Amino acid sequence: MNPKRLLSITRAGIMESLQFRLGIFVTLFANLIYLVLVYYLWKAIYDSSGTDVVNGMTFSDTMIYLILATALFNFLEMFVVWDMSRKIQSGSLVLDLLKPMRFRKYTFWSYTGNHVVQFVLTFIPTFIVVMIVTHGAIPLGLNLVWFLIATVFALIINYNIEMLVAPICLFTESTWGINIVKETIVLLLSGASIPLAFFPEKARIVVQYLPFRAVYDIPLSILLDKSGSDNWQGLLQLFGLQLVWLVVLTAAGNLFWNCAVKKVTVNGG
Repeated sequence: MNPKRLLSITRAGIMESLQFRLGIFVTLFANLIYLVLVYYLWKAIYDSSGTDVVNGMTFSDTMIYLILATALFNFLEMFVVWDMSRKIQSGSLVLDLLKPMRFRKYTFWSYTGNHVVQFVLTFIPTFIVVMIVTHGAIPLGLNLVWFLIATVFALIINYNIEMLVAPICLFTESTWGINIVKETIVLLLSGASIPLAFFPEKARIVVQYLPFRAVYDIPLSILLDKSGSDNWQGLLQLFGLQLVWLVVLTAAGNLFWNCAVKKVTVNGG
């Protein structure tokens, strides 16, 4: 694939995202309200616990984790399922299938522009604010490089999870309920809503091997030097888990899409 063509798709995605600047500010404002609620909720939990450390995390650790998880969620968020459902209903899916690029590849790269914008306008400012407020609680070193690599893996894994759900639209022509369930499961089991350290022990043992952890918890653990990522053995285990799920989900997504696309029924096309 010609890199210039992929960069052109990314550039088009950046320009499209910047056309909706108000949406970015609305998202930031909504996140601010959400974080205020999260702050008071976890403050009440720690106050009622009678100790400064719960499940190995202080209140400050928990808030840093959840604030960065929210910023990472905005950065990695995709709307593949919603977009495919709308394209089926409008008939425009046929135009995408006729493009001189495989649909899965075109869809992935069409989102990269939005990811670039979200990373620059939401994640980096959030990271800087956290560093200032906490007086440098986040270590700065090689963990930043490993975090960027883990985030790229997380982006691909998250996309493949989307592409395992989106083709269901081709059978049902509507996936509103399925997508809501998918988002709830991903946010809960990935650690984006509740740090995995607060899960019951038996549930945590199971969840730490599921693909959802590879989307949010692993990049954040590496960024914060947690979960053994401060040594090579722990770091390789985390990257190994991501790579396994990246390969498995990519293969499964390709297989499911190749089967599902044969069932295309377009309304209005």
